[in-house]
Amino acid sequence: MPHTHNTSTPGTQNTGPAWHGFVIALGCGLLFGLGLTLSGMSDPMTVQAFLDVAGDWNPSLAFVMGGAVVVSLLGFQWLLKRRQAPVCGTVFHVPQNKAIDARLLRGAALFGIGWGLSGYCPGPALTSLLAGNAEVWVFVPAMLAGAWLQRQTNRH
Repeated sequence: MPHTHNTSTPGTQNTGPAWHGFVIALGCGLLFGLGLTLSGMSDPMTVQAFLDVAGDWNPSLAFVMGGAVVVSLLGFQWLLKRRQAPVCGTVFHVPQNKAIDARLLRGAALFGIGWGLSGYCPGPALTSLLAGNAEVWVFVPAMLAGAWLQRQTNRH
């Protein structure tokens, strides 16, 4: 019988107490933040050195990203074959839009420009809030304002 991962009827599976999802999300977030910190991805200078292919290039983040992609590809395939729903939910929210369009390319370009100029992307920026980097206290509010502006201009 084929697995369907985005069409389950909400409420058909016991998802347990609401706090279970919070604890699992907190644990995953802490693990992700630890990984970002240990790999150097939360250090904007390391990120900028990775992006500086014409200068003092640091290729180490290519291995971090490559490892993350391999683990994600294998992990998601394994998980979606073995479970009908997440532990604390009734349905996997798998993206259905696979189109590469102008909107996606513009967003990717803006993301890349911001990442290259600042050395931060959202995950490492949030991780760095407690690291004592003063510039991240400017970046995070600007990032949140950009996310809010995107939602305001793309209401369907």
